[in-house]
Amino acid sequence: MAKPKTGSKQKLSPKAAKDKAVRDKKIAMTPRRRKMKAENQRKRAAAKKSGKSITGKDYNHKTKRFDTVKQNRGNFGKGTKLEKK
Repeated sequence: MAKPKTGSKQKLSPKAAKDKAVRDKKIAMTPRRRKMKAENQRKRAAAKKSGKSITGKDYNHKTKRFDTVKQNRGNFGKGTKLEKK
């Protein structure tokens, strides 16, 4: 049986972790991110209700479909460095 994941993958000092949490929260609460989160929640609920299997998938706001976490966060092998913000 796999161990449950705890904490962050980054090894940060307590102060750095607290500062990062503040930065992350600030970004997550921007109007754009809140809108994206709400859209994701609506799409996931609708997909589950219609019986689609979305386990291990994230909603991709660019392609307007569910993609695997690996594909979505890796920008389909292109990385996210050059992605426009």
